[in-house]
Amino acid sequence: MEKFPLTAEGYARLEAELKQRKSIDRPAIIEAISEARAHGDLSENAEYHAAKEKQSFNEGRVKELEAVISRANVIDVKALSGDTIKFGATVTLLDEDSEEKTAYQIVGEYEADMANKKISMTAPLAKALIGKQKGDAVEVRTPGGTRSYEILDVKFK
Repeated sequence: MEKFPLTAEGYARLEAELKQRKSIDRPAIIEAISEARAHGDLSENAEYHAAKEKQSFNEGRVKELEAVISRANVIDVKALSGDTIKFGATVTLLDEDSEEKTAYQIVGEYEADMANKKISMTAPLAKALIGKQKGDAVEVRTPGGTRSYEILDVKFK
């Protein structure tokens, strides 16, 4: 099986979700199924079917999380350093068109979260940034057209 990188923070978040799904969500769903069964005829019991569907989703996510966690190569970003952008780097960019500054952290695909400015290392922007340094200019092809950025800072935190 192929290993893939995860930050220590991302790994901890996935482990916490797995624990939640196994120790809290799973018993609650089992209880809901038992309650719905007590209502009688299962063929017309919407509560029963909804609980079974929720159980199916939860068990699928548990299997996915277990697979991800077992193949993770956990990297402590705080132990990394240097001027070159690589996995785990937090990069501050200046959009050369809008003059807007934005910082992104390059993370593994299972922990990417645009709302928290964490981009997957497989994303077009991350691919364009990897290997570059502070002061470099980068052009990125996006579905909305080509964007130009200047790299203002590279940190590992």
